[in-house]
Amino acid sequence: MFPVTSILHFLIICLLSLSISGYAHAEVNIPRSDISRAAYQRLAPQLEQEMQNKNLHLGQPIFMRIFKEENELEIWVKKDLAYKLFKTYKICKYSGKLGPKLKEGDEQSPEGFYTVSVTALNPWSDFHLSFNLGYPNEFDRLHKRTGGALMVHGKCASVGCFAMNDFRIEEIYTIVDASLSAGQEQFSVHIFPFRMTWDKMAQNSKSPWVPFWENLKQGYDFFQGHRAPPQVTVEGEQYAFHTSPPLLFGSDLTPVPTPNRHEYAEVTKKRAKNRSAL
Repeated sequence: MFPVTSILHFLIICLLSLSISGYAHAEVNIPRSDISRAAYQRLAPQLEQEMQNKNLHLGQPIFMRIFKEENELEIWVKKDLAYKLFKTYKICKYSGKLGPKLKEGDEQSPEGFYTVSVTALNPWSDFHLSFNLGYPNEFDRLHKRTGGALMVHGKCASVGCFAMNDFRIEEIYTIVDASLSAGQEQFSVHIFPFRMTWDKMAQNSKSPWVPFWENLKQGYDFFQGHRAPPQVTVEGEQYAFHTSPPLLFGSDLTPVPTPNRHEYAEVTKKRAKNRSAL
């Protein structure tokens, strides 16, 4: 005979699976294919259990960050007023070099601040599930950047997109499906060239993209301080970042200790001096 505790555990998992499935698929406007449905049915109970282990729940609002140099995609899940890191996924392949996408056909993956809604989902993708990042955004258009159809998808093949292994995109897509089904209207995806510490900025100080990256770093630091994505607007041809109500820790950004900030300041000072001498 099976132990009573094992039977109870099995029944709880079954009920949880039914609950998740019914709740997350209540909305008829979420596009789904046979592949996305099968992935959801298979993965939702496992993901819910993994989230419960971190005091999170499948279907809560999410936020993503992508780091090119590290080949990583992070999924953060909302807990109370802040977000908690759920999992970091390895990106199988992205195309191009560090730096933003500029024009159609440059085979460059974008950098910046993007928003994904239900209309961006493509469960029938030839690349085994995908969602559109929304490039070009307002900032890109202001700077005359062209191109489109830049996705996070499967198949591990990229021409400007962020490609995952199929089993990873199935997990990611299931989490996205659950959150949008539960009522999140859209989620933010912040894409960076690397983890934007002062060390990394100093190491890349010779890049022509430093001024652009310094602007991206403001958004990176905002999240590091608030543990919640900011409202992103475009002001004076740059990204600007605002605290979403309700305020989390007051109106000021909580600074993050960065031991090599002064070293970076010296590097940028030398760079400016060298440019003025040209």
